[in-house]
Amino acid sequence: MMREAELVVRFAAGEPGSVAEVYRTYGRLVYTVTYRVLGDASLAEDASRRTFVKAWRLAASFDPGRTLGSWLASIAGRTAIDMHHRRSEHRQHGNLDAAATTQPEPVRETHTAEQIYNVGLVRRAIDALPDQDRELIRLQHHRQLTPTEIAARLGIPLGSLKSRSYRAHRRFAGLLGQLRAADRPSR
Repeated sequence: MMREAELVVRFAAGEPGSVAEVYRTYGRLVYTVTYRVLGDASLAEDASRRTFVKAWRLAASFDPGRTLGSWLASIAGRTAIDMHHRRSEHRQHGNLDAAATTQPEPVRETHTAEQIYNVGLVRRAIDALPDQDRELIRLQHHRQLTPTEIAARLGIPLGSLKSRSYRAHRRFAGLLGQLRAADRPSR
């Protein structure tokens, strides 16, 4: 229990090494949740990656009264359900461009200064990545393509894509952690 409490504190503080440790500790749980919702291994892997990115962004809001596993599982469930809905809508409309012209504009939410700051950090970290990593992460998270679609677009085998994706996300997490640490006021 003490180990998890220390990990939660390090994770919430944005310590770079904590992301990898949280992934090692809870990756299987997150994958299981996403797979049960999506029923597809490739989609579940993508949803798992997205879950950890969301969790890292939301780490400061983690309630220490909860267990880290249950918190991650709830984020994983919501992420997988969102992906399922987007894929269903995509299939229903044929393509998202056509759907955008037939659907009303969604209501915009207001963002806090902290959310805007975090988006800026994410953009800076993405911009600092090598071109290949930056393209891969943008295809996954901005364009929300599946691993199979990305592999086809980049002309590489799915296994190679998964390896590249893992390395790119590790670099990204490290850069994001460094940027957070550099921007923190010294005490």
